[in-house]
Amino acid sequence: MKKLITFALIGFLAQLIDGSLGMAYGVTSTTLLLTFGIAPAVASASVHLAEVVTTAASGVSHIKFGNVDKSMVLKLIIPGSIGAFVGACFLSNLPGDAVRPYVSTFLLLLGVYVLFRFLFTFKTNEEKSTKPLSTKQSIPLGLIAGFADATGGGGWGPIATPVLLAKKGTTARKVVGTVDTSEFAIAVSATLGFLISLGWEQVNWFWVGALMIGGIIAAPIAAWFVRIIPAHLLGSLVGGFIILTNARTLLNTWISSSSTQIAVYAFILIVWAAAIIYSLLQGKKYNQNRNVEVS
Repeated sequence: MKKLITFALIGFLAQLIDGSLGMAYGVTSTTLLLTFGIAPAVASASVHLAEVVTTAASGVSHIKFGNVDKSMVLKLIIPGSIGAFVGACFLSNLPGDAVRPYVSTFLLLLGVYVLFRFLFTFKTNEEKSTKPLSTKQSIPLGLIAGFADATGGGGWGPIATPVLLAKKGTTARKVVGTVDTSEFAIAVSATLGFLISLGWEQVNWFWVGALMIGGIIAAPIAAWFVRIIPAHLLGSLVGGFIILTNARTLLNTWISSSSTQIAVYAFILIVWAAAIIYSLLQGKKYNQNRNVEVS
């Protein structure tokens, strides 16, 4: 019972972060399962099976709160599903650990760009002129993000969210809601791939059930958070989170010194905190100017 509560809490926190920032459920949950000695393919299969339920709950919640661009969802789910299915079927033959640092480097740079854009170049009126996602953009994005999600136990959000946020004229809350909603199709496709490759008997239903329970509870709360958090603040939160999570991967891969890792983490957290404070001050300044114009 104690383990069930622990994993349900992990599922709750993972979905709360994922539903609010558009990423981290798979990464958080898979990391936890791996620490308990579960094989990577089985851990990823268990997480994706849980995500079939949690992403459905998250998608319904985001749609209810108006956080979803339905046309963007439709353009992402087909290539994303294909990439996830292929990635799941061939996980055991892929050098995921060797490729992960290079993907993390790319994502970290995207995180820096996202943070910079929402701190210094983002304008509130951009939310009124969201540019549609073209087919040429959606196909490679969906294929790569879906493939990475299945092979790494989490990658749909970490790849799709920063790429879409880096696109000018994109609403932050709709990016998060769209990525979370489209992830349902990716989770279903990856699960089918794993079940074909591994079989039902390899799935740890205890982990799956616990993660499902926590995720279902957190889904509507996270969707509500996205609805009320200002876009510039949400962008800063997402950008900082992208930088922090991918810096962790790079540090664990290339730097063994714990003191150096701590120093880098401290620097990132200080910069992230400063960015959040700056975003809050900018938001306050904008509201004051708007009130003056109205009066």
